[in-house]
Amino acid sequence: MNENIKKGPLFTGSCFALITTAFTFSIRAGILPELGRDFNLSAEQLGFINSMWFIGFPISMILGGLFYHSFGPKNIMRVAFVAHTLGIVFTIYSGGYTLLLISTLFIGFGNGCTEAACNPMIADTYSGVKMNKMLGRFHMWFPGGIVVGSLISKFMTDSGFNWQAQMWVTMVPTIIYAALFYGKTFPKSKAEATSLANNFKAMLKPAFIFLFVCMAFTAISEFGPQQWVGLIMSNSGASPMLILALVTGLMAVGRFFAGPVVKLFGQTGVLWLSSIFAAIGIYLLSTVTGPMVYVAAMIFAVGVCYFWPTMIGSVAQRAPLTGALGLSVVGGVGMFSTAIFQPFIGSWIDKARVVSAAAGLKGSELELAAGQHTLARMVAFPGILIVLFCFFFIWQKRVQKKQVLALAT
Repeated sequence: MNENIKKGPLFTGSCFALITTAFTFSIRAGILPELGRDFNLSAEQLGFINSMWFIGFPISMILGGLFYHSFGPKNIMRVAFVAHTLGIVFTIYSGGYTLLLISTLFIGFGNGCTEAACNPMIADTYSGVKMNKMLGRFHMWFPGGIVVGSLISKFMTDSGFNWQAQMWVTMVPTIIYAALFYGKTFPKSKAEATSLANNFKAMLKPAFIFLFVCMAFTAISEFGPQQWVGLIMSNSGASPMLILALVTGLMAVGRFFAGPVVKLFGQTGVLWLSSIFAAIGIYLLSTVTGPMVYVAAMIFAVGVCYFWPTMIGSVAQRAPLTGALGLSVVGGVGMFSTAIFQPFIGSWIDKARVVSAAAGLKGSELELAAGQHTLARMVAFPGILIVLFCFFFIWQKRVQKKQVLALAT
C-alpha cells in the first residue's frame, strides 16, 4: 500500500459524502409539503421531482462502475462535489417546477458518484476482515445520516426555518468531504479491470436476471414510503420526521448486526422474511393512527432493513462473474425503479384526494384518507416479493443440494 495514502481522512470523507446523500434524501422528504405549497405543485409533480433524485443516481453509478479504472475515484468524487453543489444551490434558488427537476437530477447524479467511487475505494484501501468491517461502517451512514437529517428537518420546521435554510444544511457535509479529500492520494485498484464482455455474458444468467427484477421491487418497497412520509403521514397524529428517524435508526442498528442474522437465516431466508415484515408494516401504516403509527414504522423498518445489502450480497455470491459492473447495474436498477414509480405514487395521492373529497371528507381527514389509501396500494410491492423470494428460496435450496451431490460424487 502506498505510504502517502492516509486511510483515516479518505474513509471519513467517504462517510461524509454518504451523509450528504442521506441529507438530500431526508431533508428533501421533510420539505416536500412546503415545496408543494410555495410553488402550487400537485402530488404528481412532486413525484416527478422526487424521481429525478432516483434517475440521476443510477446513471452516474453505472457510468462510475464502467469507468472507475480509467477515470479514478478522485475524479469521480470531484464530479460528485460539483454535482452536489450545483444541485443544492439550484434547489434553493429554483423559483419553480422546472429548475427543481434539474436541481434534483444534479443531486441524484452526485449521490451515484459517491457510491461508484467510495465502495471500491474502501475495498482497495483495506483488506480481508478489516475491509468488510469498514464497508459495513460506511453503509451505516446512509440510514444513520437520514436519522440526523430527519431530526434536523423537524427541529428547523418546528422552529420556523424555511425550506431554503434546511437545504443550506446539506452543504455542510458536502464541504466537509471535499475538504477531507482535498490533496489526498487515493489508492490504486488491487485488480486489473476485468473484461466487460465477460461481465455482460454473466449478466445473462438466470440468477442475475431474477435478482435484477427483484431489486426493482425491493428498492421501491423501501424508498417509496420513506420518500413520501412527510406528505402521507402529516395528518396521522404522529410526526413524519420522527417516523423517518425511527425507521432509519432501526435500519442502521439492524445493518450493524446483519452478519449474524444472515448466518442464521441465509440470504434467501432473510429476503423472504424481510418481504413479509415489509408488507405487514406498510399495511399497518395504511390503517393505524396516533402512537400506533410508530409501532407500524418499526415493523416496516425490520422489513426493509436488510433488503439493499442482502440483495447486493446475493449478486456478489450467486453471480460473481458479473463483477463490479453487475453490482453497479443492480444498484442502479433499484434507484431507477424508484424513480419510475414516484410520479405514479403522486398520482395515486391526487386521485385518492378526489375520491375522498367526493365522499365528503375535508381538511386533515381528507389528507389522511388519501395518504392511507396510497399506502394500501404500496403493499403490492412487498406482496409481489413474498411470492418471488419464496420461489427463490426453494430454487436456491435445490441448487445447493445439486452442488453438494456433485462434490460428493
